Amino acid sequence: MFGAITFGFTAHAQTTDAAGPLLTPDQFLGYKLGAQFTPHAEMLRYVAHVVAHSPGRMKLVTYGKTYENRPLEVVQVASADNFGRLEDVRHNNLRLAGLEGGSAQRQMPGVCWLSYNVHGNEAVSSEAVMQVLYDLANPQDQQVQDWLKNTVVLIDPCINPDGHDRYVNWYNRVRNQSANANPDAWEHHEPWPGGRYNHYYFDLNRDWAWQTQQETRQRIALYNQWLPAVHADFHEMGPNNTYYFSPAAKPYHADITPWQRQFQGILGDYNKVAFDKNNWLYFTREVYDLYAPTYGDTWPSFNGAIGMTYEQGGGGAGGLAYARLDGDTLTLAQRIAHHHAASRATIQATAERHDDLLREFQSYFATAKSKPQGQYKTYVLPAGNDPGQLRAFTQYLDRNQIQYGFASKRSKTKGYNYTTGKTDNVQIEPRDVVISMYQPKSTLVKVLFEPKSQLEDSLTYDITSWALPYAFNLKAYALPGRLDASGSAPAQAMVKGSAATADKPYAYLARWNSLQDIRFLSRLLQQKVKVRYAEKAFESEGQQYAPGTLIVTRTSNESLGARFDQLVRAQADSAGTVVTAVKSGFSTTGRDLGSSTVHFVKQPNVAVVAGPGVDPTAFGEVWHFFEQQLGYPLTVLGADYLSRVSLQKYDVLILPNGNYGDIYSDRALDGLKAWVREGGRLIALEGAARFLANKKDFLLKTKAVDSVAVRKANQQNPYRLLRRYGDSEREEAEDAVQGSVYRVQLDNTHPLAFGYGSNYFALIRTPLGYRFLDKGGWNVGVIKKDSYSAGFAGTKARKELTDTFVVGTQDLGRGSVVYLGDNPLFRAFWQGGKLMFGNAVFLVGQ
Repeated sequence: MFGAITFGFTAHAQTTDAAGPLLTPDQFLGYKLGAQFTPHAEMLRYVAHVVAHSPGRMKLVTYGKTYENRPLEVVQVASADNFGRLEDVRHNNLRLAGLEGGSAQRQMPGVCWLSYNVHGNEAVSSEAVMQVLYDLANPQDQQVQDWLKNTVVLIDPCINPDGHDRYVNWYNRVRNQSANANPDAWEHHEPWPGGRYNHYYFDLNRDWAWQTQQETRQRIALYNQWLPAVHADFHEMGPNNTYYFSPAAKPYHADITPWQRQFQGILGDYNKVAFDKNNWLYFTREVYDLYAPTYGDTWPSFNGAIGMTYEQGGGGAGGLAYARLDGDTLTLAQRIAHHHAASRATIQATAERHDDLLREFQSYFATAKSKPQGQYKTYVLPAGNDPGQLRAFTQYLDRNQIQYGFASKRSKTKGYNYTTGKTDNVQIEPRDVVISMYQPKSTLVKVLFEPKSQLEDSLTYDITSWALPYAFNLKAYALPGRLDASGSAPAQAMVKGSAATADKPYAYLARWNSLQDIRFLSRLLQQKVKVRYAEKAFESEGQQYAPGTLIVTRTSNESLGARFDQLVRAQADSAGTVVTAVKSGFSTTGRDLGSSTVHFVKQPNVAVVAGPGVDPTAFGEVWHFFEQQLGYPLTVLGADYLSRVSLQKYDVLILPNGNYGDIYSDRALDGLKAWVREGGRLIALEGAARFLANKKDFLLKTKAVDSVAVRKANQQNPYRLLRRYGDSEREEAEDAVQGSVYRVQLDNTHPLAFGYGSNYFALIRTPLGYRFLDKGGWNVGVIKKDSYSAGFAGTKARKELTDTFVVGTQDLGRGSVVYLGDNPLFRAFWQGGKLMFGNAVFLVGQ
């Protein structure tokens, strides 16, 4: 990750002056809570005011900053008796979990963590939290003070400040002087991209498990220092909905324990009391499941907590007042009251069920360590995997407190092979990475590694497969037995080869296998180092090198003088890739380094389209890839003025997923094709590829609907049209692909697939339904029969995902079009796809 970017935003000075009385939110803000939306900086000023008036009971901790340099803060709240031993409480929690040595005590307070406003335009959260904090600080609220005897409460008032202020600043600018409840009013229609996402338009609520975003990594680092027993995540949904609280909907992941399921009901009972008392409408056991580990309820659950989601009707469309379809008007004040009540109910449940919570919390981790669930007890990743990718993987394990070691000796066993999807003979080599299930975090390990997740109900609304070996594109095995992991870690030299210690080797070679290698290339190009890549395999000084290998020769880089060697070696170390220094340009087999099959990599000038019509998250994935993962310059072109931009200065144009019908008229599309014919490279992802499909001059074609077969089926069984209305959701699931892993067969002789083997595991989220490209195109990645690996795909979707094009290219004039029907940058966590995207940007068409 690169450093935070700063836009010069400065929060108002947060006073810690405790003079005068503790003020209510209304008194401090100068308006009644719910009368308007409060900017993030002003909300934090109130947080600081409350903390300053609660010495010995509250502590404000800044745990990081957003990409736009706004502070991220957590308030630690305890009774006067418990405040002085906050660190003891924290360490005791880690001891209960078995993650820290020493004896644990169950007489300590339980830890309840409340997270607000992960989606920026669900802004009621950061309004409600001010009232919650006031209650916790108010000595006159005896009920709350009694709860704090058994509970330490951690309050994160705003997980997503950048998105929050994007929404609030827009709403406060466009709202009428008196709130207009009419859904047609401007103030109920956010402009692109909306305030839901963070700076890079990532959904932070789908980043808990992957931690690709700066905000998430900083929050998880603090979360893992506490490991709360209860975690609640506060959200909003559409304004015509009521309020949702637990129990959650099915599917529950199989590793949600009976106690966690039971406490979902207990929390629901506490909330029912508050909501029934006020005659507020609500629903439970619908929509919001506990399955994928990506969320603020599931990820904490797999880390031993009772995790739950709260959803209030409203969201970005809600504004200050919204006329609902039932004739009632939903106000911001009502939304605040509901989240406020749910917050109190959560704290109350944690306090009053303190003994049960801590007993089960300790049992969760003790059982995980001594009696891990599942058929596999060890996971092994061979040391022969790409070293950069393997290092990224172990760094991920470190962030999540997952313990691992290294094989101490060579041995043979049997286990599940992620690559073949079968039980195979497994050769264990010294220094292979070994992850044992006999550890406190074994449940999290099982969930993250399981080849095929158990899905008790197909009606889930997110991905259904995510196994880390597939995501990181690493060879791996799951073993039913234990394996010694006491071996030593492999030593890793960044510069290897017979000429590694020489002052002036002939060239440096870098294998092309992972994101780290793309980063290395991008940094060299920006330093004006001339780089080549090999189109054919070769052997040099006893080492085999595959197509795509980067070749950095002293020749052509004479202008760098003495800086050449230092620069190459320093950039390899910084990027996390390994280079080999060689003494000669002669190859013992294959093409020599001066062959015509060795091509210069021209530094591309890259642009991407953003704006209405483009999926904000898809654009954000591209933006984040260049700025934060590569540190490579990228020009963002607005869809609203794209037609006036001369593309001649750009080598590569990226069209993220979206609906391009309003962006490219027939005339504009002709201009785009003319640019490609003159040498431009067009990269079309997902919906952009589908937009180009079937259009003149583009070789991508969708499969025709077999209407004859449909008619015959109806004639043979006329009753098949008699459908039950109650089955409609399940019938729709037949057409769905819920983030399933498929084995894509690759032509790895093509630059688009350089660095891969014969297969690539893709996370498919839509039935592609493309024909193979006709002559003039290259079908680089296709799905054939029996290519499904893991996750849910409906019966109809599976048929469409048989014999379909996935990724490939076509030549158009002097340029090329790259079709990426699958999104290799999905949520920035599918590490295995990033090399393919890097190939499209840097190698294809060179």
